[in-house]
Amino acid sequence: MSEELERILARLTEPDNAVIQQATAELKQAFKDPAIIPALCALMTESQNPQVRQSAAVMLRLRVRKHWKKISPDHRERFGTLYLNKIYFFNYYTVCSHISTLNSVQVGLLLLSKVVGSNPEPFKPHYKQLLQLFGTVLQDLNNPTALYYCILTLTAITAYTGTEEMNLMRSLIPKLLIALKHLIQADQDHASEAMEVFDELMESEVSIVVPHIAEIVRFCLEISADVSLSDSLRVKALSCIAVLIRLKSKAVLKHKLLQPILQVVFPILSAAPPPGEEDPEDEENDTEGDSENPKHFAVQVIDTMALHMPPEKLFNQLLPFTQTCLSSENPYERKGGLMCMAVLAEGCADHIRTKMLSSMLQTVCRSLSDNNQVVRSAALFALGQFSEHLQPDVSKFHAELMPLLHGYLSAVNQTKIGHMTKAFYALENFLENLGPEIEPYLPTLMETMLSALNNAENLKLKELAVSAIGAIANAAKEMLVPYFPPIIESLKGFLTDTREEMRTLQTQALDTLSVLARTVGKEVFSPLAAECVQLGLNLTDGVDDPDLRRCTYDLTYLGKSNGNIVTLNLLARCCRVRLCLSLSSRLFRFLLCKSTNQDSVHSLRFSVENAYIDEKEDACDALGEIAFNTGVNVKGLVFNYSESFDQLLHISLYISPALHKLLQVVLPCFLEAVRQDRERQVVMAILESMNAVIKSCQGEALQAPGILAEISNTIKDVLKKKTVCQDVGGDEADDDEQQAEYDAMLQEFAGEGIPVLASALPAETFYPHLNDLLPLIMSKAKPSCTEADRSFSIGTIGETLHSLVGVAGGSAVAGRLSNRLLPVLVAGVRDSDAEVRNNSVFALGALAQAAGPIVASDYPMMLSLFSNLLSKESDLRVIDNLCAALCRMIMSHIEGVPLEQVFPALVACLPLKEDMEENKTIYSCLTFLYSHNPVLVQAHFHSQHAQLTAPY
Repeated sequence: MSEELERILARLTEPDNAVIQQATAELKQAFKDPAIIPALCALMTESQNPQVRQSAAVMLRLRVRKHWKKISPDHRERFGTLYLNKIYFFNYYTVCSHISTLNSVQVGLLLLSKVVGSNPEPFKPHYKQLLQLFGTVLQDLNNPTALYYCILTLTAITAYTGTEEMNLMRSLIPKLLIALKHLIQADQDHASEAMEVFDELMESEVSIVVPHIAEIVRFCLEISADVSLSDSLRVKALSCIAVLIRLKSKAVLKHKLLQPILQVVFPILSAAPPPGEEDPEDEENDTEGDSENPKHFAVQVIDTMALHMPPEKLFNQLLPFTQTCLSSENPYERKGGLMCMAVLAEGCADHIRTKMLSSMLQTVCRSLSDNNQVVRSAALFALGQFSEHLQPDVSKFHAELMPLLHGYLSAVNQTKIGHMTKAFYALENFLENLGPEIEPYLPTLMETMLSALNNAENLKLKELAVSAIGAIANAAKEMLVPYFPPIIESLKGFLTDTREEMRTLQTQALDTLSVLARTVGKEVFSPLAAECVQLGLNLTDGVDDPDLRRCTYDLTYLGKSNGNIVTLNLLARCCRVRLCLSLSSRLFRFLLCKSTNQDSVHSLRFSVENAYIDEKEDACDALGEIAFNTGVNVKGLVFNYSESFDQLLHISLYISPALHKLLQVVLPCFLEAVRQDRERQVVMAILESMNAVIKSCQGEALQAPGILAEISNTIKDVLKKKTVCQDVGGDEADDDEQQAEYDAMLQEFAGEGIPVLASALPAETFYPHLNDLLPLIMSKAKPSCTEADRSFSIGTIGETLHSLVGVAGGSAVAGRLSNRLLPVLVAGVRDSDAEVRNNSVFALGALAQAAGPIVASDYPMMLSLFSNLLSKESDLRVIDNLCAALCRMIMSHIEGVPLEQVFPALVACLPLKEDMEENKTIYSCLTFLYSHNPVLVQAHFHSQHAQLTAPY
């Protein structure tokens, strides 16, 4: 067939319409023959006519791309084998001397990239052959087109390669770097696209690049620093550096790459824009969208460092660069220093709070008065970040910050909405966590906000003010009641406006309404509940906006204050979610299913995140809240909407065999994801969810055979840093105890599962697993560990002991553990950090409460320890917990406490000043003592009556 097909293709190039028409008709007939695929392959590689080879390649590409599934398996295999053999065994360097054959190689690689890119899996048997071919092509540095298509094909197969191809892939990295350098010189757009090969390599199998990490980073730094290259290419290089830091921060530090990275990144993030232009974030019309801007990605590199590197190691090298920028005469360098400080706040929060908060806040405050607006804007962003991530410590500076913030807001030109947005961002984040301390600032704040609501012409400014009122309400709560009438009238006016441009303002108004309903008090909001819900429902009926509907569902809280009529109305709307709930349940089952093909499961890397998904989540939350707060039969009301949703609700609302079945599916999936997922924040969320499930379901969640051991082993893996997201494996691993704060946070989420398990099972059942986990927890209480680690360690021990109080056999297990735990807890009471002392005192009290008379012989030592601590302790929370610990000792073994000496000292410290949750313990103890020794209590009660009844 090949010879006949070649004649047809040759006639298609004739300058005669009649001949072309005849050849076209014959070609259509030829395509009906299944042998067309091998015939085209043969012509593409063997024909002496370049035009025929090119035509065959194009037709083969179209045929395979459109009809691959219709091609017989035999021809698919023959196609792959024939094609690869013809290309691979071609004398590559001989044909490169002939221009016609060179074009054929380019066309062949083009075809290969398109076919493999559309469906890489059928080519798996030929991956070794392909990789050997790529090794040859990548050395032809004078053929950028071939390099480009070769790298695209390599990118396509990377996610599907197995262990047998690892060494071949690894050996290509040096050639790949050299090829990319030459491709950059030839075509920057092609080079930018080809750079995605590193994303695939790192996300699919990062161990391939680890041996070459230093070369890759230096290559990316060279590109990033070259201002003559395109922004797209420089962004790709910076993004690659950030991903390497995220996945392999230890290797980056081991190869001493931090300093070179900072030397390149700081000039980028502090560079001035071209004359007459502004940075995207400083423009008034900034849309806050993704920006292909090297400066933006340079900041992301710093952010990634903060999240994934030990703060001590990072700050030692980072601070000199930051300080140089902040002291510069160049406003964009000062801005760069502030942006750097801002993005450090999330990942290095503990380090900043304990060592640098005051000095960093002083820098930000000075910058708010800078004579350049770009510097002031960066300072506002930094203050907003501090307020979001450095609580509660940053709120202690309210006396300095609040007048500065409010004065700044009052002085800003309101026509500059972009700058106003940054000012409101900083103010809102600070107010959100201020609590009762907001009271002296409330009159001036509300005067500013109400003025914006009533007088501002710009809708964006009104939206900012409405959002800020929500933040004020979260802090002020009932203190906002005097301002409630004008607020509600303004919000009602916004919600009844039918103009299209009002949509975002209306969404924010509904969101703030739900905040007000939760904060100002039932008596204040109850009369308006029905009207507010109806306003929201009217909007959702008339406007197809998932954000608007989502905020309406948040008004579910009003059901508490207005009975079932309101909530039933809202419920009907909640069930009319735009996305089909039956589809959602099918997706739910798919995501939780156990697949026998683990490789295919692990290769699925996608996320679904949009406003419609958020809307559905809030609708489900609303249904749950309605059912919980009103007793409405949700199951009956929504039955007609979706059978599958009815099944999910049946599982959610009733303890039944269906719940057990769900738990048997969900918990193993949680555990697999904890071990295998690469994103720490995902793993933290999963651990948090798993702890919540066990806490809610208690023993019901742990009935499946072996599930307790699986959960305990998974917690152990996290504590030992053996999960995928903890940057394990490879030669770069070391025994350095320093770690990124987010790595420590991940271990804290795992550690929180220990007391949860302890409270869900009989103590003897959990004891073997607790016995294995305790050494890992106790190892973090060593003096060489950070304050955060020591606090976590002793806090986890204390909560676990507290959990043992309420379970069968808890006393015996606590007594068995006492000899191991006491030295750690005693050392913690003497710690220099107040939080560690606080947790240690609580843990000793919990030990006494759980073990009771079993630890009676240790009471004299514990009482002496507490007496010494009380004589010099200045932290009020520690003193409060010391009082509660004494009360637990008294109630657990009253005979072991010399009440004549202890009780007066206890009463002298009352009432509690900070840890009000322990009041229950205090008054339970006073009641207990009164029933056992009323004379003692009466003797000391009258003299201390005023103190005991003081408000708290």
